[in-house]
Amino acid sequence: MNLKIREIADLLKGKIVGDDTLIINGIAKIEEGKAGSISFLSNSKYESYLYTTLSSAVIVNDDFVPAKEVTTTLIYVPNAYSAFTGILEQYSSAMRLSKTGIEQPSHLGENSMVGEGAYRGAFSYIGDNCTIGNDVKIYPQAYIGDNVTIGNNCTIHPGVRIYAGTIIGNHCTVFANTVIGSDGFGFAPQADGTYKTIPQLGNVILEDNVSIGSNTTIDCATIGSTIIREGVKLDNLIQIAHNVEIGKNTVIAAQSGVSGSTKIGESCIIAGQVGIVGHIRLPNRTQVGAQAGISKSINKEGLAFTGSPATELRNHMKSLAVFRQLPELEKRVKELENSNNR
Repeated sequence: MNLKIREIADLLKGKIVGDDTLIINGIAKIEEGKAGSISFLSNSKYESYLYTTLSSAVIVNDDFVPAKEVTTTLIYVPNAYSAFTGILEQYSSAMRLSKTGIEQPSHLGENSMVGEGAYRGAFSYIGDNCTIGNDVKIYPQAYIGDNVTIGNNCTIHPGVRIYAGTIIGNHCTVFANTVIGSDGFGFAPQADGTYKTIPQLGNVILEDNVSIGSNTTIDCATIGSTIIREGVKLDNLIQIAHNVEIGKNTVIAAQSGVSGSTKIGESCIIAGQVGIVGHIRLPNRTQVGAQAGISKSINKEGLAFTGSPATELRNHMKSLAVFRQLPELEKRVKELENSNNR
């Protein structure tokens, strides 16, 4: 990365105060800055670092007024955090697109096609009858089974396993060691106490702009598809069971699990370690607090839930207030019982 500070300011529609001839070659936190790097300041807790940072430039909000002399160059923008995020996106994209070509050994199956600008890392495997779009980056030791479709501008990180028949849209990212399309947990109990495996014949569909964190597993459908809709973001260590459907722009944090055939609506926020039983529905804009257990369908949109079993947040807080008073209430009950026994 070598950019003139004028180019950065133009990109951010910002105003430079200081040396407008600088060349920026790196990105750093304000407290760890060094010459040539650019940082940002949006939280007043970090303002003290502005006066000692070695970063060549710092992005600040339009309304920021330094408390004392600043030696670094400032770029004033409406929202420093958002502007810095934009720079990170540009930097990440430039780094990603710089990776092209085919490392050996790698495997490309029969009747499979890979688009322009692709990167295939060493020991990566692409099965038969696959269609891989333009600018797709497949890192070392990734496995892509037969009949898989991957759209344009996707990144498949090291150690990912994508089973046969999976369909992935455009601009998707799958992080290391994630498994997509493994068998759903389907077993039929038998009269003798054993279990018979139910064949899982469906697939997984990831629509556009989906991000899947490391070590997450998305099971294929028994019949039909497990569907992750456009814009969904899944954290690390998440289990999505067979025939689940997750609506557009929903986010789920780490160590959560969604059981089979559950339908989650659009723009939901599900915190870490949440457990959701199978065959239920969560409507649009549902919010679920950490470690909650959802055991039944929710009928109204836009509500927040917490606890296990989960209850609506307002009711949970009321119950918690009563719970905190239980020792005092117990004491009063005992006093009343003692007075009645006299």
